[in-house]
Amino acid sequence: MTAAIVSVAARPLSTAVRHGDVVLADRLHLASGAREGRVHRLLAGALRAQGLTVHTGGAAVAGAEAPRGADAPLVEVAAPAQLPEADGDALLCLVRDDAGSVAVGRAEEALARVLGDWEAAKGDREVALAAPRSFCAGVDRAIEIVERALDRYGAPVYVRKQIVHNRHVVEDLARRGAVFVEELDEVPEGEPVVFSAHGVAPAVRDAAAGRGLRVIDATCPLVTKVHAEAKRFAGRGDTVVLIGHAGHEEVEGTLGEAPDRTVLVQNAAEAARLEVEDPGAVSFLMQTTLAMSEATEVAEALAGRFPSIKAPQSEDICYASTNRQRAVEEIAGRVDLLLVVGSPNSSNSVRLKELAERMGTPAQLVDDVSYVGLEQLRGARRIGLTAGASAPDTLVQEIVANLRALGPVTVTEHQVATENVTFQLPKELRSARKDRARKDLEKTVDSC
Repeated sequence: MTAAIVSVAARPLSTAVRHGDVVLADRLHLASGAREGRVHRLLAGALRAQGLTVHTGGAAVAGAEAPRGADAPLVEVAAPAQLPEADGDALLCLVRDDAGSVAVGRAEEALARVLGDWEAAKGDREVALAAPRSFCAGVDRAIEIVERALDRYGAPVYVRKQIVHNRHVVEDLARRGAVFVEELDEVPEGEPVVFSAHGVAPAVRDAAAGRGLRVIDATCPLVTKVHAEAKRFAGRGDTVVLIGHAGHEEVEGTLGEAPDRTVLVQNAAEAARLEVEDPGAVSFLMQTTLAMSEATEVAEALAGRFPSIKAPQSEDICYASTNRQRAVEEIAGRVDLLLVVGSPNSSNSVRLKELAERMGTPAQLVDDVSYVGLEQLRGARRIGLTAGASAPDTLVQEIVANLRALGPVTVTEHQVATENVTFQLPKELRSARKDRARKDLEKTVDSC
């Protein structure tokens, strides 16, 4: 059953809304009583993509006294016959003036386009969920490290760079008291600082020690493995070729292990023309979040250029990247559109989108449901859905829930691997977890 969307004109009752704004009201006040509304983030995102200012969680009043002390944006609507007939319907209110301003006229046009896209996108759908998806062990560990550090030291706890490349994770931790900084000089001396899951160069560690910072290292152990390989290869006199993407934090950290002996190669063309001091003493490493097929292509180009090149003893691309790519390969040929949940700066998420596109499947990288394009859903009856290793699975489930507003949805999961990898917390935080568990137990006992 699809959600009913009722679009009405409204006038502002609070200074939070202006002419030309749109309010998606989650509560409607009538003379006969209050009625709950539904705020669809899919709809809100489509409206914002048209340049409209959208207020979600607003309250609308029709034939009733305006509620006092309400924090939500308030509007007044007329024409009771147009109002939703049941709880759960979406009430879309365009705030307008009687003068018919240019802003309102443009808003009306944009609103009409979105509602047209919504109607065109309605229909039954099949959703193919890729598995594994979402958090990997390294991301789980990094997030828990920040949470345990907040438990032990209290807010603020400083984090150099984003702990993982996901906007929602970072914003959630910031609300709890984490302070994200770009460089260590933003951290007061003596304060705790967490290094992100992507790792840092030795120079960063030295700078932290010089300022007396209490370092908590959240580097993924699989990234630490690549750092160790870089030091070992460089230590025996090799030129170390790092296959990766320039500017990525993981790459910057790995390059910093042996900067005089490490060169970055991003593609097969660069590999084919690479010049080194001693062609007989060359090793290569890989960024852990690369696409398997592209990384293999670059490695083969390096082997053609340097026949005696030495590879790492075990695969550098992490198990999580590999599994999520295999899962996309499993579903990409079955769907009309693949939605990849992940932030634009998430390397492994971007690789999933690119993989689907190489397979001929249209794909969209979305931070959350509000970024899903209604126009792309038109005619797409089979949707593939996955999430990068740094994106919460709750965002995936929210997309499924919002698709149900457009029509019945059948969900199937396609699992290509089972992940049971876990990593230990840093030793200084293991007792913090025990302390928290003991306090929780004491609270339980006190309440009995």
